[in-house]
Amino acid sequence: MDSPADWLLTAEERGNPATRLPAWTEGNLVEPLVHGSTYFDRLVQAVEALDAGDHLFFTDWRGDPDERLRPEGPSVAQLLTEAVRRGVCVRGLVWRSHWDGLSFSKEENRALDREVEHGGGEVILDQRVRRNGSHHQKLVVLRHDQDPTRDVAFVGGIDLCHGRRDDADHAGDPQPLPMSSVYGPRPPWHDVQLQIRGPAVGVLDTVFRERWDDPTNADVHNPLAWVRDRLRGARLEPDPLPPQLPPPPACGPHVVQNLRTYPAIHPPYDFAPLGERSVARGYSKAVQRARRLIYLEDQYLWSSEVARLFAGSLEANPDLHLVVVVPRVPEQEGAISERPQYIGRWQALQLCERAGRGRVHVYDVENAAGTPVYVHAKVCVVDDVWLSVGSDNFNRRSWTHDSELSSAVLDTTRDPREPRDPGGRGDGARVLARDLRLRLAREHLDRAADGSEDADLIDPDSFVTALQRSADALQAWHDGGRAGPRPPGRLRPHRAERVAWPTRLWATPVYRLMVDPDGRPIRLRLRHTF
Repeated sequence: MDSPADWLLTAEERGNPATRLPAWTEGNLVEPLVHGSTYFDRLVQAVEALDAGDHLFFTDWRGDPDERLRPEGPSVAQLLTEAVRRGVCVRGLVWRSHWDGLSFSKEENRALDREVEHGGGEVILDQRVRRNGSHHQKLVVLRHDQDPTRDVAFVGGIDLCHGRRDDADHAGDPQPLPMSSVYGPRPPWHDVQLQIRGPAVGVLDTVFRERWDDPTNADVHNPLAWVRDRLRGARLEPDPLPPQLPPPPACGPHVVQNLRTYPAIHPPYDFAPLGERSVARGYSKAVQRARRLIYLEDQYLWSSEVARLFAGSLEANPDLHLVVVVPRVPEQEGAISERPQYIGRWQALQLCERAGRGRVHVYDVENAAGTPVYVHAKVCVVDDVWLSVGSDNFNRRSWTHDSELSSAVLDTTRDPREPRDPGGRGDGARVLARDLRLRLAREHLDRAADGSEDADLIDPDSFVTALQRSADALQAWHDGGRAGPRPPGRLRPHRAERVAWPTRLWATPVYRLMVDPDGRPIRLRLRHTF
């Protein structure tokens, strides 16, 4: 590629001149961490290396103080409070959340707040969101005041909470969250986080600081919570952060762009007075360059606005395939939880399938016992060049309404394996993007982890054929009563459920107003753009 701007947003294209973030940074070292157990182990190792004067900043959608990060511990609260005792500056921004009875995490987040505050750190329960919105970013930034080469950040889709500590066997976290009964008593969980070293860590430090330093009170949209917090003596105003440390030096071949969503809100964010939709804009730019293969793993994929982006690329490029891995059923049971989601997914997949007949391949995942695996990952790989891992799902809520954080990555190292330039643009396949796609495929197909069985997975066309053959074989085995040996592989063709028209009458407005709301300014809604 002549310039990262071929694939990444320029500062102007981000559309938020108020932010201090650069367009992108070069010289980073990025490592995908597949599965919560891998991420948690790496996080413990990195946090335990912090000492007096160092910084630990984190944001989260849900945090459970008693979640064990390794089988023998420590728990989330123990890891953070022990860091405080060593003299580490620990600061956290956690979404205040809704009532637990609605399958949210108000009490758990408050408990994490109490335990970290009691241990000497500071946590703000942050409600600076749109109505029916959330702070969904999952970020940990670790800075060393004496040695910036040791700085590291973790960003992606994994919360510091129950249910996330699963591994490649997908037996589920021993500390599960209640979910739909089809996922069993220990729901299997598939997720991905990035470990980042290099100058991008300083940028992610700024991401945290912009939210922390925003002058609006964290309870601004919840006056009852403000009264309750005041009576309980909870922290309502954050203390100033220590001065920002210099950015770490270059250490690798990866170009990183930090993409975000912030809604248009009143009072406005200082750092995004009209909101920011660089997640939507960054994906749009990359998807429009796709020529051979878009590989997605996503929790939802249910917005027609997002689906139209993929449909447009499928229509314009007759050799383009779209591969999508999603959960089999929503995470919670009940008509109110399930039916609106089914409507959104049916609409989205129908749009894509009409645009790319025979070139849209949608799967869900199960473990060796046949229990569905809940796909929580938010991964996108385009033509083995551009990749993104983050907190954002492929829906209107994540692209306009909640706060989100994703990292788009370009590897400057070309991959020598054929096809060397699958997109035919001269960009060449890149090692990191291709390796992540192949690593995920090996798990889903029960292939050798060392890559020795990758021969038919590298080329996009043979990759699609391999997935389809494996998924069809497993589905036929189930349809035949599970007679004989179980075929290798974990994918099954996903069958989106069509909702009857009487149900659509009530579920459609629930979907549009509550499940997948729009956080854009009116002018952008009218123009159908981000």
